[in-house]
Amino acid sequence: MLSLRRGRPRRLRPLAVASTALTCSLAAGVLTGCGGGGGNGSTGSRTPSTPNTASFTGSPPSALASSASSAAASARASASAAASSASARASEFEASVSAESARREATAEKKLKGVKGQGNALSEVGMSGMPKAQTGGVLAVLVNITNKTDRKASYAVQIDFEDSNHHVVETRYTGAENLEPGQKQQPIVFSRQPPERKLTPRLAKAQRY
Repeated sequence: MLSLRRGRPRRLRPLAVASTALTCSLAAGVLTGCGGGGGNGSTGSRTPSTPNTASFTGSPPSALASSASSAAASARASASAAASSASARASEFEASVSAESARREATAEKKLKGVKGQGNALSEVGMSGMPKAQTGGVLAVLVNITNKTDRKASYAVQIDFEDSNHHVVETRYTGAENLEPGQKQQPIVFSRQPPERKLTPRLAKAQRY
């Protein structure tokens, strides 16, 4: 009985060896060896392979140059759009007041032709500047005309735009008609000179009629 028990392990040993060999064979696709292979105990380590540069795309220098070029083009487009927008706002502002302004200007210029000096209504007219952000960059003046008399009256006003040397560069006219006593009107006068010019508006004449 004892010999039989001792013999059974001897029959199983070949099976265990075969199982081990099979395990190593199945793992061969993953590991380079199993148990042996050099005896230095580093069978699991592998030498890093060199990346395949053929899979890389793009060239950093040209890509950066393209990015810079795109940024510059975008900046130029933004500046051009801003200039166009300002021009459009100026045109819209001028168009909104041009029809009435043209009529008032013609009437006022006609009424002031024979007036000497500064006229009889300078104290009834005032001016205030308008923000260029509101007028689209156009130099514009809000003219305040108030009838300070006790009867209905009309007014003709002359505005001169002067440069830094006090030379009159441009003259514009406006006015108000049939104002009741105490009534006020605020026509707008704007310069047709380029916005870059530094001009100062001056109340030249105001005539009540």
